[in-house]
Amino acid sequence: MEVRLPDPGDALSGVELFAGLEPEVRQRVIAAAVPRTYRKGQLLFVENDPGESLIVLRRGAVAVFRTAPTGERAVMTVARPPDVLGEVSLLDASTRSASAEAIEDCTALALSRGAFMELVHANPRILDAVMRSLGALIRRLTEQNADHVFLDLPGRVAKTLVRLAGESQAPMITIELNQSQLAEMAGGSRQSVNQAIGSFANRGWLRTEGRRIVVTDVAALRRRAGMPDR
Repeated sequence: MEVRLPDPGDALSGVELFAGLEPEVRQRVIAAAVPRTYRKGQLLFVENDPGESLIVLRRGAVAVFRTAPTGERAVMTVARPPDVLGEVSLLDASTRSASAEAIEDCTALALSRGAFMELVHANPRILDAVMRSLGALIRRLTEQNADHVFLDLPGRVAKTLVRLAGESQAPMITIELNQSQLAEMAGGSRQSVNQAIGSFANRGWLRTEGRRIVVTDVAALRRRAGMPDR
């Protein structure tokens, strides 16, 4: 039996939304997409903007956030390759439900709504991946709501750091996120988050290096966040 390996030049081979497509179809999607670059601090889109494109991250990291009338931000998630942004507003033709800002230099592919809907009509199985994406979004929001009820701020900070560390098994994990951004993700004031970070540093769980946080004991942070050991 012949085994077909992913084409190393296929920019969509690791993107779940397009994983069920034949390589030839993915190449047509890539041809229809527009390459984009975003500098650190640049907005990809703003809440209530028209939802005109799907963005596939290829490099970097993007914070997705809502802004209160007071100007305060609440970061809902940090997206990294091969994540996609904007599929919800493409499906219901509504405006963006959140804003997105590059927190690292990024490269991406932007696929117009027209091209995306044409792809969905020709390949209905894409909707299965979209539904899984929506399900993951609902689970994440439900968990975040529960965290604000059941976890104190240091617990939320610990859990946020664990999520940002991802699946890395490295003894030291560098997180390119300053403490103001971490406060927006954990739902606390910068001062309170700084105190939690200082407490974790004193215990040897992490250290700060300028605008970066280096995690040295993920297991301890998991325990502080009430998460099960791996």
